[in-house]
Amino acid sequence: MDNNQLGVKYMQEGNWEEAAKAFNEAIEQNPKDPVSYINFGNVLSAVGDDEKALKFYQKAIEIDENSATAYYSIGNLYYKNEQYDLAKNMFEQAMKKGLQTSDNFFLLGTSLNKLGHGKLALPYLQRSVELNEKDTEARFEYALCLLQQELIDEASLQFEECIKQDSNYSDAYYFLGLVLAHKGDMERAYSILEKALALHPDHLMAKQAKSILKKISETS
Repeated sequence: MDNNQLGVKYMQEGNWEEAAKAFNEAIEQNPKDPVSYINFGNVLSAVGDDEKALKFYQKAIEIDENSATAYYSIGNLYYKNEQYDLAKNMFEQAMKKGLQTSDNFFLLGTSLNKLGHGKLALPYLQRSVELNEKDTEARFEYALCLLQQELIDEASLQFEECIKQDSNYSDAYYFLGLVLAHKGDMERAYSILEKALALHPDHLMAKQAKSILKKISETS
């Protein structure tokens, strides 16, 4: 096991100090290997030292301007700090450099959506779900984006799939309830909202929606 592999093992165990030592030794042994700098940056990011982490990622790009993972890692830093425009640029660079992963498409799509570019975000979120069908969080964000673009039927299918994958996903129940109400299926919408509240009794929006549906049913 080389030092990079050893460092990753320590990271998985949460042993940041030993991970840092292993990656530092990897850099000393091969200072022209961008992977070691990225790994060291990941340790720094994990312990909250984003400023130093950024320098290590930038060093990796200096060594290899096509290091897609370095761009992705910088994007993660910006995303974590809610700098979505900068994050979007980095995720786009990672994609152009060949990183075609579910995570990169998901974060690129989510960044675009947070910047108010929902229509542009849709294909990236869709691709993220296609690449990792079991990623319920990605599917939920995709469903929200569909809903924001008023693609009601498509959003409904995705929210349905979310609750199939995770029967305790209260927000998915809530939004599915709204979609069903919009489509006129008031009885099931009410039932779905009740499920959301059973899972999360303090879900204020679900409470409000359920109350509105109850009033509608009483006056109809």
